[in-house]
Amino acid sequence: MSFPERIRCDAPTQGTGAECSLPVPLKASLLPLPTRIAVIGNYLPRECGIATFTTDLCNALTAEFGEGRLFAIPVNDPDSSYDYPEQVRLELTQEDIASYERAADFLNFNSNDLVCLQHEYGIYGGAAGRYILALLRRLKMPLVTTLHTVLREPDANQRIVLEEIAQLSDRLIVMSELAAQLLREVYEAPCGKIDVIPHGVPDMPFMDPNYFKDKFGTEGKSVLLTFGLLSPNKGIENVIRALPAILARHPNVVYIVSGVTHPHIRKRDGERYREELQALAAELGVSSHLILNNRFVSTEELIEHVGAADIYITPYRQEAQIVSGTLAIALGAGKAIISTPYLHAKELLADKRGVLVPFDNPDAIAESVVSLLENDAERHAMRKRAYLHSRETTWPTTARAYMATFQRARFERSLQPRPAQQDGAMITLIDPVEHLPALNTAHLRTMTDDTGMLQHAIFTVPNTREGYTTDDNARALIVSTLLNESIGFPHREDHLNLSRRYLAFLWLAFHSDTGRFRNFLGYDRRWLEDVGSEDSHGRALWAVGSVLGQSQNAGLRGAAGRLFEAAVPAVLKFSSPRAWAFSVLGLQAYLDWFPGDRAIQIARNALANRLLDIYKRSRTDHWHWFEKSLAYSNARLPQALILAGGRSKNKKMIAAGIESLEWLVAAQHCGDPETYVPIGSSGCFNEGGEKPRFDQQPVEACATISACLEAYRLTHHHRWTDEAHCVFRWFLGKNDLQAHLYDATTGGCKDGLHPDRVNENQGAESTLSFLMALLEMQEASTTNAAKPHQEMSFSF
Repeated sequence: MSFPERIRCDAPTQGTGAECSLPVPLKASLLPLPTRIAVIGNYLPRECGIATFTTDLCNALTAEFGEGRLFAIPVNDPDSSYDYPEQVRLELTQEDIASYERAADFLNFNSNDLVCLQHEYGIYGGAAGRYILALLRRLKMPLVTTLHTVLREPDANQRIVLEEIAQLSDRLIVMSELAAQLLREVYEAPCGKIDVIPHGVPDMPFMDPNYFKDKFGTEGKSVLLTFGLLSPNKGIENVIRALPAILARHPNVVYIVSGVTHPHIRKRDGERYREELQALAAELGVSSHLILNNRFVSTEELIEHVGAADIYITPYRQEAQIVSGTLAIALGAGKAIISTPYLHAKELLADKRGVLVPFDNPDAIAESVVSLLENDAERHAMRKRAYLHSRETTWPTTARAYMATFQRARFERSLQPRPAQQDGAMITLIDPVEHLPALNTAHLRTMTDDTGMLQHAIFTVPNTREGYTTDDNARALIVSTLLNESIGFPHREDHLNLSRRYLAFLWLAFHSDTGRFRNFLGYDRRWLEDVGSEDSHGRALWAVGSVLGQSQNAGLRGAAGRLFEAAVPAVLKFSSPRAWAFSVLGLQAYLDWFPGDRAIQIARNALANRLLDIYKRSRTDHWHWFEKSLAYSNARLPQALILAGGRSKNKKMIAAGIESLEWLVAAQHCGDPETYVPIGSSGCFNEGGEKPRFDQQPVEACATISACLEAYRLTHHHRWTDEAHCVFRWFLGKNDLQAHLYDATTGGCKDGLHPDRVNENQGAESTLSFLMALLEMQEASTTNAAKPHQEMSFSF
């Protein structure tokens, strides 16, 4: 890959900044190119200068570095929608702060390498465009911001917004040295984070204007041109007032004004400004020399318009304009330029690359036009100086400069990682269909060999020394069954083969002499115990019942049926509440397919009633739980009661299940209703004691999501889906450490949160917990819960 030899970047020196070598530091330039870049800013076909710039930048980056590397996130103004191209992945609604928060969630869990923000106050919602901060504060990846406006005298809100954007950004791009100076002096932006990359321009040939004039019917005439969105601050009337004096000396002059009225002006005032210009031309008797081209021109048309101009004029009325894309394009086309001395023009037209005239001074405009038209040598020398100066600002060069800045931002972030900031705004639900992570089963396969699912991993590498467990292979069988039976997932035969392998493991684990499952198997395929835990047996029954309740494969169902019958009797002798709960989930999965099996109904109800009984005996006014302490997989207990109570129409079970789940959910929010904090596994949460905050485990999040979705299916109260989304975001970084546990690259999930770090190992339990949660969230988001089978009547 190649980068520009030098771009302008600020160093902590006196003056307006010093030129320093980017080759982006060597280590940064050796980084692999980013594969996912999100560019936030308006986008064509929206009619505005930022939309044109963002689109041109994206197209230039794509042309230089290949397809599929970036996508755009534009902002839609109120009551508007646009037919965007495929490059647009997500849209922001200008005045809906929730859309900014959802976009941050989307960017974070889709493993984007970098975000490039195009900033202009007016395109984002809230006072001084502050809504964009709700997105930026949450970002986990590096942020590069292009500042299209840097005000010398901002109001209080403008200063606050820009200063925070500067603080949140890894690098800042401005298009002029003066903008860099203002950033340092007015906003106290760090010198070392500013890059000056001039506005990109099309790579146009240096051509005679007469080549294009026939397209506009201006052959044999001298063409003056102003283009861009029309608004009163553009000063077009001053050029019209100058026309009588110009025409007195050069009667063949025509003034073309090309561009639609700015949408915000048009919405507020209609075409009043354009009509005023027409009236002024009529009053001055110059209407036949004025062409108002009322349309938003394409890039190809723009080249023709600029190409036909003998003199380009920007008569703007505001000195504070720090960037003018139209001026940059005219310079890039090698035009003779007359401009008022706004900030960008003063810098760009220095060294005789153009003529500056005072603001609101038609006489000075007329004098300068006449002078250039009557001095061909001076006009052509000015054109040549402008054209040569702009050769380093063509879009291919600009794209390479941007990529160099992107690489530098990524390299610097790797040296100084930082958590995303949070503001006090409410985090809105992730859109259920579009913004859940894509399914990735790569790590599931990595952790599976010809025996079954391995228990632990060292980072992402299976730890064979720790062998296998029935617990994990039971979880894996549940997940693979969901995969195999879910609509829209590819590789169904692969998932079916995984189910066969995990079910075969459970057959191997079952000891027919004891009627129990063994749990721990060494990598040498030697069992480490004769009888496994009650919880592992209950989880295995749950998995086998899930095959019977959900799988359409006759072979799997046949093998699962025999194992199910052999495993059921033991569960009625268990004393572990979690084993009861796991067993209820498996028994009910079986009953969803065979609702009339009274023997299984009796077993399910017996275990569910045991849960209800211990709940009644343990519950107090302040302790709504089944035991006097909480340990692990806590939400499976209320889930089992809600499920069994709902299917058997037992209102007491339902009430106890809902009440205990509500209490658990409240206990898992430590003062912040938007952040899920599972009960930690470093200790037990005893009645009257303190909750252990760490270590936080994915298995708890998965169980809570399942229970909340079960509560929603029964009650249809959206607070349960709200809570499920809140809990799911824990996997994606909305947690105490603001750190992702889900690894979208591998498809694995990290093993948990310690007080000071993430456990980077991606073991079976954590990965399966995430996959189970994701599959259940996808199902809940895209389909209505199926109506339960009507059971035969049964009385307790």
